[in-house]
Formats: sequence, structure tokens, C-alpha cells
Amino acid sequence: MTKDQAKIIIEKLVNRYAEQQKAYHAADYNETKTRRDFIDPFFKALGWDMDNEQDVAEPYREVIHEDKIKIQGKVKAPDYGFRLQGAKDRLFFVEAKKPSVTLKTNKESSFKYAVMVGTLVWQFLF
Repeated sequence: MTKDQAKIIIEKLVNRYAEQQKAYHAADYNETKTRRDFIDPFFKALGWDMDNEQDVAEPYREVIHEDKIKIQGKVKAPDYGFRLQGAKDRLFFVEAKKPSVTLKTNKESSFKYAVMVGTLVWQFLF
């Protein structure tokens, strides 16, 4: 995918959300739908293998869905872990929330994942 093609896809995602924002804030629009409708296509447009199209076992995948990380002796499950294919260490994690959830009340979970692995905090504002 070219940079221009990725830009078009991301613009479509932004426009779709803007045009239908009320529906995306409805009580029945959940985190899984947010991931499938917006987050997965966003990262796919950026070139990440979101659907394991390379057909490799989990230890070799770029994107680990429902990843696991140990934080202060407890296992946590960020929604996504991103790494270079075959690498052990994650480059970053993404914690998804449905659009009706405010980051002010939920930012701590993603921040803990990021701080503990020494990577950047990624938060999506819809």
C-alpha cells in the first residue's frame, strides 16, 4: 500500500466517524466493534499485519491481539502488542476503548502498560 492509499483509507475512517458519531457513542457500540471498525483498519493502512496475512504462528507475528504482559507480578492483557516480525520485544501496546468512554477515566491502564515496558503511550481520541 502506498502512502497516498493509506492516507485515503485513514481519511475515510475519520470522515465515517465524524458523519456517524452519534451511532458510535450508542450504548451497544462496544470495544470490539471499535477495534474492528477503526483501529484494525487504521493500523492495517499503516502497514501492520493485523490479520496475520503472513500466516505465521503467534511467536512470529507483528501484531498480537489480546497480548499479555506481567506488571508488578500480575498478568495484564493490552488489546494489541506490536513488534517487528519475529522479535520478542514489543515496540508498543495499544489499549482500545469504545468511543463513549472518556480517556480521563481510563487512561491509567494504557499508561501502566507503556511505562512498564518503556515505550510510548498510544491513545486514540475518537
